[in-house]
Formats: sequence, structure tokens, C-alpha cells
Amino acid sequence: MEDRLTELEQKIGYSFHDAKLLMHAVTHSSCANEKLINKGEDYERLEFLGDAVLELISSDFIFREHTDMSEGRMTKYRSSIVCEPALAFCARQIGLEQYIMLGKGEEATGGRKRDSIISDVMEAVIGAIYLDGGIDEAGNFIRRFILSDLENKQLFYDAKTILQEEIQKDNKGTLYYRLVREEGPEHDKVFEVEAVVNGVVAGRGSGHSKKAAEQKAAYETLLRRNQAPDR
Repeated sequence: MEDRLTELEQKIGYSFHDAKLLMHAVTHSSCANEKLINKGEDYERLEFLGDAVLELISSDFIFREHTDMSEGRMTKYRSSIVCEPALAFCARQIGLEQYIMLGKGEEATGGRKRDSIISDVMEAVIGAIYLDGGIDEAGNFIRRFILSDLENKQLFYDAKTILQEEIQKDNKGTLYYRLVREEGPEHDKVFEVEAVVNGVVAGRGSGHSKKAAEQKAAYETLLRRNQAPDR
């Protein structure tokens, strides 16, 4: 596991002075329980701290970058950036889910693919970096892996809402999502969904929930519409 953690450090561009902090950040309670280690050695306390650090850094970023944005809009924007699916999306971009230490039961039921766990670990890593290197290092991590390329990420995070708004601009435009396939065991199903615009399949997406599959289908539809020379 030591080699794996070193590999993760290289991916995130931060080397820990206290390697145990990173170990705790990627340890799920199911693994801690199986190994009979102290409760404080899973990621839950670090997640609590990382959540607060993330809120501060993202709030500061939005405040400085969007000087004309109202308090209400800033709150909504921040929520979309740091919500569970958004954090899981960012975590998967660096392959963080590969390094999570899960108990056998949690592993067997698809915990490694679950947004709730992956996003919690992302926050725990932020908390660990904050304790080990301070607010500047935690801020560097957040700006690099969460607050970067926000225009494209925002398109993905809000794909269903954005697509619905675009369709509503067309007087008689219609949009619905159609489930075309689901497979796999109950605890680890994969759903495939089509986004149907004006009776025509406009995009497809798959995920471990219908909601995730719809989000990806909407995102693919938006990308195609944006690339089309004349909609």
C-alpha cells in the first residue's frame, strides 16, 4: 500500500510529511472495522475538515473571480461546484477511486463506484493536505483539481438543466429520457439512457444510476448541439 500511496502523491502533486494522514484519508470505515483499527483512522473526521476548507477556498475563488455576482447566485454556483456528483467527477479525473481502502463487503457491493464514497474521500484528501501542509497547499490542490476548467465542468454538472432550458427556448421542443438497457447484479447495475429531443435520439449515456446516465446523455446532447453549425 505504501507504493500505491506514493503513486497517488505523484498524481496529486503533493508529498506528505506525515504519510499516515493520506492513509487515513483513503480508508473507509468498513476497512477500518475489518482491521480493528481506531475509528479516527478512517476518512470521516478528515472529510469533515476538508469540507470546511473546500467551502472557504471555493467561496474565496468565486468572490474574487465574479465581482458582479449576487450573494444568491454565488451560493448556487458554489453548491454546483462542490456537490457530491461534481466532487466525484473531479476525483475520477485523477483516478482517486482506485486508491480507496474498502472492506470486503463494501467492495463487493460496488462501493468503489459510489459517488458518495468517492466524493467523501476527495474531501478527506483536502483535509489531510490542510493538516499536513496548511491552507496554501490545500488551496493549490482545490484550484488545480476542482476549480480548473470550470466552464466545461459546469456544462457537465448542470447538463440536464441547461439542456431543458435550451429545449424550452424552442416553441414546441420536447425532451425526455428513455431507459434502453440495464444490466448487472442489483448492487452494481449499469443503466443506459437515451436523450430524445423532438422525437430523435440526440445523445446517450450510461451510469450506475438512472440519474447519472441521464446526466451523461444530456451532456453528450449538449456537446453535439454546440458543435452543430446550424441547429
